[in-house]
Amino acid sequence: MKKKKTAKQIAAIVCIVLLAALYLITLLSAIFAFPGWQRLFSGCLICTVAVPILLWIFIWLYGQFEQKHTIASFDIGQTDAGRTQNEDESNAAQN
Repeated sequence: MKKKKTAKQIAAIVCIVLLAALYLITLLSAIFAFPGWQRLFSGCLICTVAVPILLWIFIWLYGQFEQKHTIASFDIGQTDAGRTQNEDESNAAQN
C-alpha cells in the first residue's frame, strides 16, 4: 500500500533537492571558469547557509502557531507529553 505524502514530507523533499542543486552548482561554478562564475559561486554559498536557517525559522513558527512541539522548539529533549506533564505539575503547584 502506498502512503499519501503529507505537506511536511513534500516540503522536506523540496528542501533536500534545493540544497543538493545548490551544492552541485557551487561545485560546478568553482571548477569551470565562465563569465559571472564569481557571483554565482557567492550566491550559492550564501543560499547554502540561508536556506537551512529559513527552514528552521518556518518550522519554529509552525510550532508556535499550532502550539505543537517541533524539532525547532527551544525545549530540547521534551516531547508534547513531557511538556504537558510539566505544565500540569506546575499548575498544580501554583494552586
